[in-house]
Amino acid sequence: MGKLHSHTLTDAFARLSSGPEGLSAETAAQRLQEFGPNRMPEVKPRPSWHRLLAQFNNVLIYVLLASATLSLLLQHYVDAAVIYAVVLVNALIGFIQEGKAEAALRAIHRMVRTECRVWRNGHIVSLDSEQLVPGDVILLQSGDRVAADVRLFEIKDLHCDESALTGESQPVSKRDAALAETTVLAERSNMAFMGTLVTYGSAQGLVSDTGRNTELGNIGELVKQAEVPQTPLTRRLHQFARQLTYLILGLSGVLMLFGVWVRHYDLLAMFQAAVGIAVAAVPEGLPAVVTITLAVGVQKMARHRALVRKLPSVEVLGSVSVICSDKTGTLTRNEMTATQVVFADQALTVTGTGYGDNGNVQAGAQAWRCGDHPQLDCLSRIALLCNTASVTKQENLWQLSGDPTEGALVSLALKAGLTPEQVRQTWHRHDLLPFESERRYMATLQHDHTGQHEILVKGGPDRLLPFCHQQLEQAGPQPLDPAFWNQAIESLAKDGLRVMALAYKPVPEMTELQYADAESGLILVGLVGITDPPREEAIAAIRQCQSAGIRVKMITGDNPHTAGAIARQLGLQANRVMTGAELDQIDPEQFPQRVQECDVYARTSPEHKLRIVQALQQQQQVVAMTGDGVNDAPALRKADIGIAMGRKGTDAAKDASDIVLTDDNFATLVQAVREGRTVYDNIVKAILFILPTSLAEASVISVAILLGLVLPITPAQILWVNMITAITLALALSFEPAEPHIMSLGPRPPQQGLMTAAVLQRLLIVGALGSVLVFGLFYWSLQQGDSVEQARTLAVNALVFYEIFYLFNCRSHRPLWQHSQPLGGWPVWLAVSAVVILQMLFNYLPGFKELFQSQGLSPQQWLWVIGGAGGIMVLVELGKAAALHLRKHERRRNSVP
Repeated sequence: MGKLHSHTLTDAFARLSSGPEGLSAETAAQRLQEFGPNRMPEVKPRPSWHRLLAQFNNVLIYVLLASATLSLLLQHYVDAAVIYAVVLVNALIGFIQEGKAEAALRAIHRMVRTECRVWRNGHIVSLDSEQLVPGDVILLQSGDRVAADVRLFEIKDLHCDESALTGESQPVSKRDAALAETTVLAERSNMAFMGTLVTYGSAQGLVSDTGRNTELGNIGELVKQAEVPQTPLTRRLHQFARQLTYLILGLSGVLMLFGVWVRHYDLLAMFQAAVGIAVAAVPEGLPAVVTITLAVGVQKMARHRALVRKLPSVEVLGSVSVICSDKTGTLTRNEMTATQVVFADQALTVTGTGYGDNGNVQAGAQAWRCGDHPQLDCLSRIALLCNTASVTKQENLWQLSGDPTEGALVSLALKAGLTPEQVRQTWHRHDLLPFESERRYMATLQHDHTGQHEILVKGGPDRLLPFCHQQLEQAGPQPLDPAFWNQAIESLAKDGLRVMALAYKPVPEMTELQYADAESGLILVGLVGITDPPREEAIAAIRQCQSAGIRVKMITGDNPHTAGAIARQLGLQANRVMTGAELDQIDPEQFPQRVQECDVYARTSPEHKLRIVQALQQQQQVVAMTGDGVNDAPALRKADIGIAMGRKGTDAAKDASDIVLTDDNFATLVQAVREGRTVYDNIVKAILFILPTSLAEASVISVAILLGLVLPITPAQILWVNMITAITLALALSFEPAEPHIMSLGPRPPQQGLMTAAVLQRLLIVGALGSVLVFGLFYWSLQQGDSVEQARTLAVNALVFYEIFYLFNCRSHRPLWQHSQPLGGWPVWLAVSAVVILQMLFNYLPGFKELFQSQGLSPQQWLWVIGGAGGIMVLVELGKAAALHLRKHERRRNSVP
């Protein structure tokens, strides 16, 4: 629609056929058809060929490809073909699953919508920013991401961070005067641009351009493609795999030389054996399994309304030991209803719940209306005008647009008999000071048709009381009685009510409102007690956290009495409630310990949140912090996991966060912690499966060479086993559900490595049992008079079925008979079925029989295979049961004084 920086505001409205109250819904719908949705075109995902080639960019794969190429040059065609097949199968599975993961991440990024407040049909409504069209008028305040290019007006100390667009490192101050047409982009101070961030102040903006027609679209700044990033865990695994690869290559070389020089085996045969050992021992499927497990976890969290913005946060969730949470809307229902009104000489009760005009304001049984009660009239007018929310009736249902607390105040005015349209027509707004978390109040400058000018203020009572010098009584303004108001505030707060104070100040004619104007000479009209009951699911979630060894701390800006009352209802330790002022008085050396001891904080600022996070981290705690304001961003970034609110959170908070809760619900956060623990647990299960089975495969050949025995399995057969089991079986563990007891364990120490003593013990024991099974059945078969080929076929099947049965061992850390699904779900049986079918082809398909020198097995031999593999499974289960019994006994012994 053209650049409006060189036009006056009147001309800009005329060019866009709009006005200060925006467009009608019909006009907006027509323009949406004409201009399209307000979004940037996404870049195409990575080309498929690029993603496929990336699967080969791994040191493990380099080793396998080098081995296959050398085998091919030495005319060992079977070995070369099998190794290439191993690489190809691994690459294809990684390619398919990584494609799914990228698609899931792109879908999740699209779910993180930006909402904006727009004038439509003369009302302020909340809309998805994609619905914006040229001519719309939007409201901007600190923390908002600017949703389109806009011509600014009604600017109040507005500053925008435009570094993403212009490279300007400092926030830019805005003003509304028209500029020369040749003004460069970075100096267009009367415009705000799509994608920039409001850091301070407020304004309204006339939308000039949307989508690809914005300045952001003109320079081709597109949405970043959603790739699956590396996490600290995957980086550690890649490093572990590289080190393991070098170790395996060294051992393979030593064994080859040992076989040639000591055992006098043929050099080419030893080369084949070394290749088999290397391929069997290298856990080439592990990185892919980890990435897939993380991606599965991200998808599960999204289904539970927790959107993961940064993949590493999934694994960190498993270590969270402290959750610092907001109160309003996160631990409480965020369904605000005014229930009490206190004036200087009278208290009133408000009936009805929820938003809208259902209810009355009454003294005893008598209902009061604004015309009957001057104080109620004044208070209701302030509640309605010093407000940016709207409560409108749509299809017989009342809909809130804006902050729930402000919605409760609008509803109070409706119950008192005010009509918003009439009041706003009588009292026009000149200027506005938006609510800032540091100041904790909002103020507007209004005037009526008779020439009266007033400043209307609402905010926290402890914040507003020092600004007041008078109180409104039925007889008019009288000197303030601070003791009365402090007692009233305490009484309301003890009932668990959130308390808002409303005041006004007559002023001479003025056009601009400054903070100093609102911070002195106010007349206090009254207090409003607003209830916001705790969420039932939050109470249950806090109990779950406490059983999981996770401490929950509530941090709120509310009165300490209100905070304590809500905390007790939630089940938190509320014997001690610490205020922000008290935090400021604590000696810095004692601060970490004092913060550790207290679970409820009131009257806090974003700076206090940051100090609390730092103090807890000094105590070696892993901290998750929730936040929603622009000033919460430093605490969210500092926390180990920053969690933004999807509904009430500012775009600045979402940008700083690792996870966004789309329902602002504490129970969703606890579910995300549970899923984070499950993801890490499933990765450990995959390691418990891959490493012992790799050890068994490699040791079958290694031990035979060292002891000078006949190889129970040829290198080609080892390569076959590795090809069909390397990733298929382990991949099934990525989809395992959470262990029933996972939230009854303490947090995982963040420094705990993957190779714990338990993992190492399982690696050695199970690897040894697998080797003994293979050697035992091989030599038993030879003693029965079978050919070497028949004995090797028996050994190969024993190795494959040992891995299949061991997969069931790895599904749980507890004995299988204590598992809710001892036989496993569909991913396990899909993987097992695929491996069994392939193994049957190995045994009985003519082409495979010649290729791998395999033979069919007799029923007796199948019994030995199933019995031997099943026996190892039973031994491992008995070992898990014994370990569990010992742990319980140890806990009981430690609990005895």
